[in-house]
Parts: sequence; C-alpha cells; structure tokens
Amino acid sequence: MIFYLYLIGGLISAVWGWSIGQFFLSDLNLISILPYPEIILFPCLAISLAVGMVLNEIFVTNPTRLKLALKKTIKPLVLSLGLGAVLGLLGGTLAFIISTSIFEIPANLTRIFTWLLLGATVGLTEGLTWKFARYDQLQQRLRQSVIISTLAGLLVAITFELFSQQMAKSPLSGLEDLIGFAMLGSIIAVSLGLSFSPSYLSALRAGSGFEYTTQDYQDMQTDYPRINSPILRFVNQNRKKKIEEGLSIALPKVHRSRSIKIGSARDDDIYIPKIPPSIATIELHPRSTFLIPSEEYINNIYINGARVTSDQRILLKHNYLVSFTTLNKNGQKVYRFIFYSRFLDPEA
Repeated sequence: MIFYLYLIGGLISAVWGWSIGQFFLSDLNLISILPYPEIILFPCLAISLAVGMVLNEIFVTNPTRLKLALKKTIKPLVLSLGLGAVLGLLGGTLAFIISTSIFEIPANLTRIFTWLLLGATVGLTEGLTWKFARYDQLQQRLRQSVIISTLAGLLVAITFELFSQQMAKSPLSGLEDLIGFAMLGSIIAVSLGLSFSPSYLSALRAGSGFEYTTQDYQDMQTDYPRINSPILRFVNQNRKKKIEEGLSIALPKVHRSRSIKIGSARDDDIYIPKIPPSIATIELHPRSTFLIPSEEYINNIYINGARVTSDQRILLKHNYLVSFTTLNKNGQKVYRFIFYSRFLDPEA
C-alpha cells in the first residue's frame, strides 16, 4: 500500500510541475521572452516534487492526524518552495549553458546530462529541505537524496535514448517531456520513500496507565516507571528518567540486532512496577523492530487490543498499540505504549 502511495504521489507531483511549467511557457508566453525552457521547467519540477514528497511523507506518517502534523511541517514546506526555486533556476541555467553550441557537445549526451542535472536538482532540493528544517534524524538523507535522484535521472535519460525513435512514431509523440517527468518523479518518490521507511526515529510513546492518579501517587514517589538504560532517552528530554504519559522513549538506531527488556525486574531497561519481570523484549534491527513476549507471561501482553497467544516474535509497525497488565487480578492496571517508526509523527 505504501509503495502505491509513493508512486501516485510522485506521479501527481511531476505532472503538476510540468503543468505549471507549461502554463508559464505557453499560457503566459514566457517562451517568447526567455526562449530557454529549462530555466522555467527546472524550478517548477524541483518545487513540485520536493513539496509533493514532503506532503506524501506527512500523509503516510499521520493518516489520522494530518492537521496536527501539518503544523509541524510548515517550515519544510516553505523551505522546499524557496530551495526549489533557487536550485531549479541554477540547474536550469547550467543546463542551458551546456546545451549551447559553445561546448559542441553531441545532442544525445546533452539530453542525458540535462536529465542527470534535473534529477540532482530535485534530490538536492528535497535533501536540503529536511536538513535546514533541522530534523536531526534526517541529516544523512541529503547525500542519499542526491545520489538516488541523479541515478533516477540517468535511468530516464537512458530509457529515452533507447526508445526515442519508437516514441516519435507513436501516438505519444509530443508528450515525451511529460512522460519523462512522470517517470522521474515516480522513481525518485518510490526510491526515497522506501529506502527511508521506516525512517530514522523509532519510539515508544507512553499512553494511558502512565498518568498519575491519587490512588497510586504515594507509590510513585519511590517506585515509578522509568527508563533504566543509558542507551535509552526521551525525545527532546535527555536527562529525564521517569516515564510519564505523553513522553516518547527514543529507541536507538542500530547497525546490528540489539535487545531492550521491559518488565519489573530491577535490571530491565524499561522498568514498570507490578507488571511481570522481563515480560517482553524489544529486538531492534536496522530496518525492523520486533516484540518478543515472555512465554510465561503472554496473558499479560496485548497488541492492538488483542491478547498475545504465543511467544513468537511480533513485527511492530507504525502506530501499533502495545499493552502490559499488572500481575494482580483485582484492580489490574494496564500500561500502554504506542510504537512509532516515522520521524514526522508530532507525538513521537
């Protein structure tokens, strides 16, 4: 499903950028004033694809909380507009200079380089947008964005050089640029979306059960839920240890598997009083996260409201609800976490 969302988002953004470019070139007749379409088309496509990918990431991350997420992403949207305009103008100007007869470059090489430059411009715009928006967990995305987008441009260029004669004789003649932009947008959106999904920040957000009530206030002065490991921290609160409702525990990014224990044992990494000791283990991998229930206490674990029935590991996905119950049958308390695996979630 996510693949198709990225694919459709890239297609729509590319067609939108091409349409805006045609509006400037044809409807406003700017082609008569500035007979170099690259200088117009490059900014239009860079802006549309960067904005489209930002909005697509927001939707995929928060399909049910768009209004709240949009408040958090005003800055990257504004940055994508500004960076797309500036970098698009620079890229379009460079493409025009190279396409002039000064360098005497063969036409086919000029077309290939133009597509490469267009892909690099889009990737640079998208990567710099997240970098300047100061999403620290996406700082490394800049390099990959440029590389992936440039390779996408190269793929489109090679495809067109191989099939240009066939397309010229087909009913699609005259729509080569539109098809090329659509291919470029789709390849970039899908490649970036899937290569950075899940994104760099995974977290467990404390939900109901971690709020303070009058009944258990006295107990919480000495025995309270807390993070018990130096590798764990709260998002934006590095020194705090006590787990409270609404706070999110950032899970460390790993290059090989690593385990985090949850339970009431004193050495458990996430300590929650009165639930079973070492009730479950979170197994972290570079691109996935699993919950491994303790066989002895599977009746005290729920995933999305359903009781766990075996000790087989469970793949955690974005917005999964993980619940643990205390051992006492009378007045049993439930502690809930929401698992997040996407950086833009406003509550993670």
